[in-house]
Amino acid sequence: MTLDLYYWPTPNGWKVSIMLEETETRYNLIPVNITTGEQFKPEFLKISPNNRMPAIVDHNGLDGNPISIFESGAILVYLAEKTGRFLPKKPGDRYTVIQWLMFQMGGVGPMLGQAHHFRQYAPEKISYAIERYTKETSRLYRVLDQQLSQVEYVAGDYSIADMAIYPWIVPHEKQGQNLADFPHLKRWFETVSQRPGVSRGLAVLSENRIKNLDETAKENFFGARQFQR
Repeated sequence: MTLDLYYWPTPNGWKVSIMLEETETRYNLIPVNITTGEQFKPEFLKISPNNRMPAIVDHNGLDGNPISIFESGAILVYLAEKTGRFLPKKPGDRYTVIQWLMFQMGGVGPMLGQAHHFRQYAPEKISYAIERYTKETSRLYRVLDQQLSQVEYVAGDYSIADMAIYPWIVPHEKQGQNLADFPHLKRWFETVSQRPGVSRGLAVLSENRIKNLDETAKENFFGARQFQR
């Protein structure tokens, strides 16, 4: 597989780096420094029109032709189909994985991201927003905790659903959550953390992990540049 990964070490980026490491897929790493605005470059927007990473270009797609894919959930499905791993072929099991993947894409990512934003980065502390998103994060954690009281991994066997959800639980403290309050989720989190592929995926460009945002980075993340035509 000749594959380019456009990437920066964030929860969404980690989903794909983990999948590539879990499947031992060879890839060319192309950093997209989202703190300096590289996500707005025309050449990247051709691949990811929503100016978000990760994105991939597979120069030998499923039909032998090059294909580019943005949106981390779509990338995980594509890589699972390409490698034949971590997405069951049996329809019932397959859609169990897909529904939990959509749970992450539609709920876990957006809501936990908002909790993180209003608790850490908002220029003013808005108590309503902090309370709303912190409580919604707790609710989603409880959903996962209940599911994981019945199964070892989110969809039964280890799958792309786990790879999608896990990175968003990594910064749980910044979301105002204590994993001790969710024992089944905590057990799962510790189990997944011990996987060598997960460790390797988290290590990709780990030295560039965002710790503090200066004003330029905040402008690129949250400011007017996001809304320019």
